[in-house]
Amino acid sequence: MKITCDREKILAAFQTAAAVAPNRSPKPILQNVKLEVTESSAVFMATDMEVGIRIDVPGIEVETPGSVVLSVAHFGSILRESNDEKLRLEADEQGAVIRGERNEFNLPSANPHEFPEVVGFAEDKFHEVPARLFKELVRRTLFATDTESSRYALGGVLLEFDKDKITAVGTDGRRLAKMEGPAMAVNGHDTGDAMTIVPTRSMQLIERALSEDDAEIQIAARANDILVKSPRATIYSRLVEGRFPKWRDVFPAEREASQIEMTVGPTYSALRQAAIVTSPESRGIDFEFREGTLTMQGVTAEVGQAKVEIPIPYSGSEIILTMDHRFVSDFLKVLDNEKTFNIEIADSESAALLTTDDGYGYVVMPLARDR
Repeated sequence: MKITCDREKILAAFQTAAAVAPNRSPKPILQNVKLEVTESSAVFMATDMEVGIRIDVPGIEVETPGSVVLSVAHFGSILRESNDEKLRLEADEQGAVIRGERNEFNLPSANPHEFPEVVGFAEDKFHEVPARLFKELVRRTLFATDTESSRYALGGVLLEFDKDKITAVGTDGRRLAKMEGPAMAVNGHDTGDAMTIVPTRSMQLIERALSEDDAEIQIAARANDILVKSPRATIYSRLVEGRFPKWRDVFPAEREASQIEMTVGPTYSALRQAAIVTSPESRGIDFEFREGTLTMQGVTAEVGQAKVEIPIPYSGSEIILTMDHRFVSDFLKVLDNEKTFNIEIADSESAALLTTDDGYGYVVMPLARDR
């Protein structure tokens, strides 16, 4: 194999693929990325046997096709540390040689034929989803998952596919985030009663592999795995086994509740101030809703007390709701400061429901008031 490559373009693609390769593995070859070059294309491949990626490499001039297995640590360092605009890569059975204008590196290489196959996208039934929407789905639900839990299948994001809609849900049992948006089923793609729970790490990798220039992606959910295809990458992932909680039951049913419209920026600023006096052991903030005012109070015996007020359009009776400030912060920080949201509160013992006008819903369970 002999190619000349644009260093910055190949670096970006290599780093995306390298994020899949494991740091440690009983199969040392998996700690590498495979480059496969034909007359018309170049593709990086990486897998840890649970997740796999194929990503197109732009900026390649092919002299001789072929394939090579490249060390994540060493080839990645060469790409990062080199100042050359172009690099020449040659590979044979002995290894790989990387040359710049004034440098040369010789790296040993495993047999590329021993690298596990990384599946491509050959499905004819799938959902088409706007790439920008999918990135937002990930950003607004991933933080609520629980990778440490052995209860239910909380270590991933549940994806539900309807004929013209996709819904993503993440929960750790104490709060739940749900985001939905338009999507289109192609050739009757339908998951039936199967649960499509994508591991948290896989969702991170999928989001990372999507480019801002991508218009739409294709998602094919199968019995035990999922395939996601963008214009430049295909990602494969096994699914989380187990049952996801009945998330619709978590959203408050019709109830006597007050809905208050608030703006993200001022609310987030006040919350950060009130949280200054919290500690890992005392994370609760009292949200005191009174006519025209929301007061956030934080108290920790060894730290001090904080009290922050903001005006709100509220005219109901007094309600004091204690919530973990981190959970409320997680919701606010994935939204633009200028955006408005609604908070629905019923009483001090019931969950708070936070929603936006673009399909985002978030439920936070209250904490017991211990002061």
